[in-house]
Amino acid sequence: MNWYVAKLVFRVISGNGDHNAQFDEQLRLINAETEIQAYEKASIIGHANQDSFLNVQKQTVKWQFIDVAELNAISGLADGTELYYNIHEAENPDLYIAWAHHKSALLGAKN
Repeated sequence: MNWYVAKLVFRVISGNGDHNAQFDEQLRLINAETEIQAYEKASIIGHANQDSFLNVQKQTVKWQFIDVAELNAISGLADGTELYYNIHEAENPDLYIAWAHHKSALLGAKN
């Protein structure tokens, strides 16, 4: 069996959808023999995790599965293994660095 990281994309629609489009990107760890099986398994997980519920304003909120957007093989599971990467371009690098430090501080505050 091989390990893969799959990015599942869901659209989040609140009420009648009169809001900026929202998408939830989830990274899921998949164990499969082949890349095709991993894709199929990820797609099944995505469809199974579609949901709808009422929010506090009594509006229906739908999580609609869009697709498996990425699938990356992992060579081996070990401490520090890279699971995913994304190169982000920022107009203001200082603002991006400050954001990263802020997010890290929030994680540190939880411990």
